[in-house]
Amino acid sequence: QVQLVESGGGLVQPGGSLRVSCAASGITFRYYDMSWYRQAPGKDRELVAVITSTGGRTNYADSVKGRFTISRDNAKNTVYLQMNSLKLEDTAVYYCKGHYWRDYWGQGTQVTVSS
Repeated sequence: QVQLVESGGGLVQPGGSLRVSCAASGITFRYYDMSWYRQAPGKDRELVAVITSTGGRTNYADSVKGRFTISRDNAKNTVYLQMNSLKLEDTAVYYCKGHYWRDYWGQGTQVTVSS
């Protein structure tokens, strides 16, 4: 059974930092490109960051470049998203996705940026 389980979300003040994690099981994690998406209330789900299977390449949405960092630990079957200098508009449910021959999604973790 494939599972992607996000964790680490919460409430943070503007300008603060948060790291969310996504632990995978039931897949050969090192084969999968991993992504983080987010969905704010009333908005479409949007791509935030992508990392290739080996971790050799990353890509970011313009809105988070220079503030967010995606990384992975293939020994731990986990992908991370380090979020710094958080803004109110970063408030959303954050989802991880694994892509190889098909896509798998996690259930999401809420990140709320508020003073």
